[in-house]
Amino acid sequence: MKNILLILALIAGTTVCAQAYRGKGDQKIQVGASFQENATGIGVTYDYGVGENFSLGLAANYALGLDDAVDADFDERSTLALRFNANIGNVINLDENFDFYPGLHFSTKNFGGHVGARYFFTNGFGLYTEAGFPLAKYKTEDLTPAEELYNQFVFNIGMSFNF
Repeated sequence: MKNILLILALIAGTTVCAQAYRGKGDQKIQVGASFQENATGIGVTYDYGVGENFSLGLAANYALGLDDAVDADFDERSTLALRFNANIGNVINLDENFDFYPGLHFSTKNFGGHVGARYFFTNGFGLYTEAGFPLAKYKTEDLTPAEELYNQFVFNIGMSFNF
């Protein structure tokens, strides 16, 4: 019984110290898997806090696994984006370990939006999930399956790191 109480106290102590978004100067790196129609891939994001509830960042994605019907070159498989997030977990009174962030991004494929959430278990480690979607595509005619990569609804899930 004493061991169980000790373990619970240690877990509670580490989660109390965790904070999802700290404001100006906060830095996050996220690494995860991306899922979309006809492909799965990897994604990396970096966000830097520029205000109490705002962050700017970069995102890079690459489609690794493609359906057989998709013949894509490197530029069709990859995308790079500038991001803007409104980190509103504290505004809507969520747990301090939980951050909810809607945002906008300007990528090599489109101008789009994203909505994400991350939960930190410790001061440096958490999990995240994010959904991205295009608002305005740069190419307006019918897109080939390769051109649709990262130019459609994309779901990401993975690890988030504070530093």
